This record gives sequence, structure tokens and C-alpha cells, in this order.
Amino acid sequence: MTSFRVFRVALGRASKTFPALLPASLLLLASPAFASTGGHGLDGAALGVIWAVPFVGILLSIALFPLLAPHVWHHHFGKIAAAWALAFIAPFTLLHGEAVVEPLAETVLLDYLPFVILLGALFTIAGGILITGNLHGSPKTNLSLLAIGTLLASVVGTTGASMVMIRPLLRANDGRRHNVHVVIFFIFLVSNIGGSLTPLGDPPLFLGYLRGVGFFWTTLHMLKETAFAAVILLGLFFAIDYRLYHNDDDFRGKFDPTPDTGRVGVEGRRNIALLAVVVGAVLLSGSWKPGIGFHVFGVEVELQNLSRDLILIAAAAASLWLTPKALRVRNGFEWGPILEVAKLFAGIFVTIIPVLAMLRAAHDGAFAPLVSLVTAEDGSPVNAMYFWATGLLSSFLDNAPTYLVFFNLAGGDPQHLMGEMSTTLVAISAGAVFMGANSYIGNAPNFMVKSIAEGAGVRMPSFFGYLAWSFGILAPLFLLMTWLFFA
Repeated sequence: MTSFRVFRVALGRASKTFPALLPASLLLLASPAFASTGGHGLDGAALGVIWAVPFVGILLSIALFPLLAPHVWHHHFGKIAAAWALAFIAPFTLLHGEAVVEPLAETVLLDYLPFVILLGALFTIAGGILITGNLHGSPKTNLSLLAIGTLLASVVGTTGASMVMIRPLLRANDGRRHNVHVVIFFIFLVSNIGGSLTPLGDPPLFLGYLRGVGFFWTTLHMLKETAFAAVILLGLFFAIDYRLYHNDDDFRGKFDPTPDTGRVGVEGRRNIALLAVVVGAVLLSGSWKPGIGFHVFGVEVELQNLSRDLILIAAAAASLWLTPKALRVRNGFEWGPILEVAKLFAGIFVTIIPVLAMLRAAHDGAFAPLVSLVTAEDGSPVNAMYFWATGLLSSFLDNAPTYLVFFNLAGGDPQHLMGEMSTTLVAISAGAVFMGANSYIGNAPNFMVKSIAEGAGVRMPSFFGYLAWSFGILAPLFLLMTWLFFA
């Protein structure tokens, strides 16, 4: 079969079913006409800004389609994401041939698949943990749930904490007319800021751990920034929630669609042990270095990472086997949120390839003006700009590779960064983790929480509506933090 026919087949299949996109693309690129010659990825310095158009296109699609054509988006968002991915793969392959093989394979094998496997495992296992009893969504109860979720995020990750805590929070507030703000602050705190104290909390910090940053380094060096942000947001939430609660005549304890079911308790406790297995598997991949790897499409897949992913898949399968289906039904568990994340982020991970290549090119790339902002004329780092540049890009790009870009721009030596440049590393880490809350696509749990909340009947704001919330609340907070910690 000729390369052209392979391309036509891949394009046709992708238009029908999104899960075929990545395998079909890899098969296309593995055909004789596009065989890899052992290149070392894309030359970001040689790429023009035009190659960022597919990435911008998928972001605009996520932002505008739900507003302008919600029915089309609901039924075809996977196909739209696939089309944008192919908008990069197809022309780049025709123009540059094998140059895209390695970065695409690297993205799929080292970034996207581990990303989806980890999120899928946490989503599946957390979906088998049911907090029973009917909590009433008073300001004090909501504040307690948000505080617990914020602390939990650094232990089981922002995804694990979000999936465990969002459903009881939604049930507690299902009789309230004003409940959107509860979910918004949940995304701010539990799905993002709370995961900033350990490498288990958020993927950027885990990548730093893999590159030599100490496991408890962020716990010691980011505690004051995290505590400051969390206390401010929890206090602001309580003030807003208190006012809405006491001025909401439709609620205030008068009506609650969730029946009382006795004392608060936890069912599906076996899944708590499986969450511990997930944590152990993640730690294993960061500490065990057997020096064994397998080459697939020119990309080395290390044994410790493969072992981690297999353990995660096994843990998710065990959760499905050990957890009664009736429990998941009572918990409102459904596969829609994780499928939405898997499809949309597949398109994002593919279209982001040239954008990250241009960023990695630093002063030689198309985004050189942005990169130059983080370095003063005397060569010293501008920590405030590291915080904002990492953060703003993490708001719309995947925050893990964005963290790595600025980690390397700051020298890439973990010992030096943890020592003399500790403030710079804190700025990069805080920007990547904290500002993932700026948009729905800043961090994967954001989208899952949004989807679960909408499934529970909460009228979540649009993409731009959420930006209005985050700009109005988080921007002043981050400006204040810049002055206090990074100026």
C-alpha cells in the first residue's frame, strides 16, 4: 500500500472514530516512504508560527463550539479534535517526511499514553469510593470539604483528590440554586493549587522529581506560597458562599433532593488500597533505574515506566472487578468525563508538538521575545517573569512540558536550581501548578470536574465564562504573590 493510500485510510478512519487517530498516524509514519532515519525531533528554530495554527485552532474550538454549536460539539468533539491533529500531521509529513516520526512517537509513547493511563486509573479507582450519608451544603461543610480535598491533592494527586471529593460535594449542594461557585473554587483548590507540595500532586512536579529534584523539596520550599494561596481562596470562598447561602430562599436547608441515608461513611474501601498502589507505582518509576529500555519507532521506553503503566492498568482492572456495579451506580460513575479528556487531550498533545519545539529553541525560535522576558541583561533570572511565563503558558498548554521548557531555560541542573536558584525553581513550579487553574484545559482534572458537574445538573460557565471567574479571582491573587514572593 502506498503512503498516499495509507494517509487516505488514516484520514477516513479518523473522521469516523477518534481513537483510531494516533495508531493510524503512527502506522502512516512507519510506512517506507516516511521511515525514521534516526533524527532527533523537530528543529524548533526552523519552524514558523504557522505551525501553531492547529494548536490555536483546537483551543478556539474548545472555547467557541460549546457556545456557537453545542449540539455539534457534544456529538462530534472527538472528530473535531482529530481534524486539528491531522491538520498538523498531514501537511508536515508531506513537507518534511520522517522528521515528524520521532516527536510524534515520543508524544504518544512517553507523554500521552502514560498521561491517559494515570488519569484513567485514578478516575476508575476513585469512582469506586463512595462517601455515604447526606451532607448539607452549608458554608462550613463546603469549606471543610474544600480544605480536605486541597490537602488530599498532594497525597493522591489532583486527579485522585478531585474524583474522590467532587461527587460528595455536588450531592451536598444539589438543592442549592447558587452552586456554580462551589465547583469553580473546587477546581482552583483541589484540582490545581492543592497538588503543589509533592511530586505526586501534579505532573510537572513529578517530571522535576524524575530529573533530580528532591521528593520533599517542594514540600519545604513551596509550603508558604501554597498555604498563602489556599488560605486566601478558602477565606474568599467562605465569604461568597456565606452570602449566597443566607440569601438563597430556595435552599437554606429547606429542600434537598438527596435523601438522608444515615451517618457519613465510606464504602469501597478496597479502592483506597488501590490508590496506594497507584502512588507506589508512580514512586517506583522515579526511584528504580534498572537501565533497561525498549525502542519503539526510535523512542526508548524504559522498563520502570512500562512497569508503572502496567501496574496502573492492573490496579484499574482490579477496581472494576472488586467494586460492585451497584456502588458505582450510586456514586454516579460514568465513563463520559475520562473519554472526553482522552479525546480532547489527544488532539492537544499532537498539535502542541511544534509549539513546544519552538519554545525549546529559546532565543532562536519564533517565540524568542517571550523567552527573553525571563532573563535580565546581566544574565540573571527574572523570577517574576518565570512565574508568569510558565503559568500563562501552562494555562493553555500542557503544564508538564511547559515546566520542562522553563526548567531547562533556567539551566536544567537540579542541584543548582535547588540551591542558588531555589526561588527560580519555586517560581517555575508554582506557575505550572497554580496557573493550571486559569482555564478548563490548564489541567486535566479541570475538564473532568466540569463534565461531572454538568452531568449532575450544575450549569457550568462556558470556556470564556470560566476565564472571567479565574481572571477576576486568581489574577489579583497571583499579582499579590508575585510582589510577596518573586519580586
